[in-house]
Amino acid sequence: MLDLYKNIENCDPDSRNMVLTVLEGEAFGEKALISDGRIVWESKKRGFFSQHNEELKADFKGITTVIGKKKIFCDSLGQEKQLVICGGGHVSIPVIQIGIMMGFAVTVLEDRPHFADNARKAGAFRVICESFEDGLNKIPGNEDTFFVIVTRGHRYDQVCLEKILNKKHAYIGMIGSRLRIRKVKEMLLEKGCGEAVLNQVHAPIGLDIGAETPAEIAVSIMAEIIEVKNKKKRNYGFSKELMRAILDEKSSPGRKILATIVARQGSAPRAAGTKMLILPDGKTVGTIGGGCMESDVLQKALLMLRGGTTESKICHVDMTGQDAEDDGMVCGGVEDVLLEVF
Repeated sequence: MLDLYKNIENCDPDSRNMVLTVLEGEAFGEKALISDGRIVWESKKRGFFSQHNEELKADFKGITTVIGKKKIFCDSLGQEKQLVICGGGHVSIPVIQIGIMMGFAVTVLEDRPHFADNARKAGAFRVICESFEDGLNKIPGNEDTFFVIVTRGHRYDQVCLEKILNKKHAYIGMIGSRLRIRKVKEMLLEKGCGEAVLNQVHAPIGLDIGAETPAEIAVSIMAEIIEVKNKKKRNYGFSKELMRAILDEKSSPGRKILATIVARQGSAPRAAGTKMLILPDGKTVGTIGGGCMESDVLQKALLMLRGGTTESKICHVDMTGQDAEDDGMVCGGVEDVLLEVF
């Protein structure tokens, strides 16, 4: 199955990419990588997915669908989430730190060397210390790029916003008073920017939580970004850390198990599509929620590895009822976790 992950790495990021898995019937466990409705890779040549090739062109919306009267798990593949922050001032620093904690690859644009250094110290993945215009020329943008404009003045806001509006993006947010924001928008309207596009900009930026301090403002900004991100449902289950561990056969030789949440009901800790890699020595990469639930899945996976099985199975975890409460499973939901050996 390593070929699947190698193909995932080589997918065109601008295409609609999905990994489909059969969850029932004789073809249980068969997988296929689909790009724009076309089979790029399948676990069984001329298998289930080839036999239902025409149905693969559908616009799959949910986490599961039905193909050939069988339940299919649809793992939509987004890209790594990019957080691009224009400005390296006091608000930017906690935004960088929270963004990193949330798993974003953080880029900061700042034309003042001292503030650019502060962004580096805060842990930004990339800092571009140039004019905002030149810096943004180096940012291509895509459907998983979140732009945050927190510069020191509305003339810089205008430069940034004008450049960003012409890029693909998942989110654009701009800090400032309503007066400052109105002035920027009026200037851009005079330059020919479309009003409909400008109205999509989140300004003033962030959720209205009465934030005052830089840290509180950063929390409101990242809360709004999380809200927008999760509504889009573009999963990034195969993080760089996970992919490195899957493909690194030298550091972690032997069989491994990929645990994927394929169904969730109620108040479960993580969403469908969340993944955890289980290594032969019991170490894990990623998490599917932690606690007793994750421990239960881990024990079942290790039994599979030690028992020599090569077949996939679904582990049903019920976090409701007295037994679950006694074990400390406080969430109260139900999950199905697919365990795949490779």
